[in-house]
Amino acid sequence: MSQPFTVAKLIDTTTCIGCKACEVACQEWNDQEFTMSGLGGSYQTMPDLAYNFWNLIKFHEEERDGKMSWLMAKYQCMHCVDPGCLRACPAPGAIVILENGTVDFNHQNCIGCGYCITGCPFDVPRLSPKTKKVYKCTLCSDRTAVGLEPACIKACPTNCLSFGRREDLLDKAETRVEELLSEGVQNAGVYNPAGVGGTNVIYVLAHADRPEAYGLPRDPHIPWTVWLWKGPLKWLGNAILLGGILGTFFHYLRYGPRRYDEVREGRKD
Repeated sequence: MSQPFTVAKLIDTTTCIGCKACEVACQEWNDQEFTMSGLGGSYQTMPDLAYNFWNLIKFHEEERDGKMSWLMAKYQCMHCVDPGCLRACPAPGAIVILENGTVDFNHQNCIGCGYCITGCPFDVPRLSPKTKKVYKCTLCSDRTAVGLEPACIKACPTNCLSFGRREDLLDKAETRVEELLSEGVQNAGVYNPAGVGGTNVIYVLAHADRPEAYGLPRDPHIPWTVWLWKGPLKWLGNAILLGGILGTFFHYLRYGPRRYDEVREGRKD
């Protein structure tokens, strides 16, 4: 039997044309209701991700050196190697990391607390006002489990999206960056932030020195509040609880149980 390996998605933003085929494929495969929003002067389908819209092409128009350019990037769950949503979640089994590295939600165990939202440095998970559950991109875990690629990968007409073994895609990304550098794209690079242990959604950026221009955080980290709550405060709370239990136990050993007749005598006095 072959050993499971970590899968990943590679997004080459330099060949993305903003056609939104990946958005449509995601909506159709996951049976999401059609959502229409006011465009507000932008070509972007939605202002941001939503509980029923997990995959968004972000359009960023900028002027540099007197030239206008589009910086477009597909945005969804990054499937972090060290996911902040999992760190923050208090419900056992609500968020899991599958054998292939995909970060998935088990909605039967989700309690709708929303802590995963605050724990995500990419601001991805969204709470549904209808079901009171949290939703995000699953990397089409139902497809990948049977050997298929995610729906968005299948729909991309320019092959700017790739899916496969993570190590292979990292090599492919580095090779593409070398090509861009040889073509004079001086700031080309790979976006695979170390602050979350790396991600299983990897980007090739023409302006890797400015990932925020694509709507990506420069140096994402799990919020310190999550570390404090799930680290020192959790251990401190456990220590206090254990101390109370031990105190009760040793008090019982020393003084024994308090009898009902002793309680009554004390009341008469």
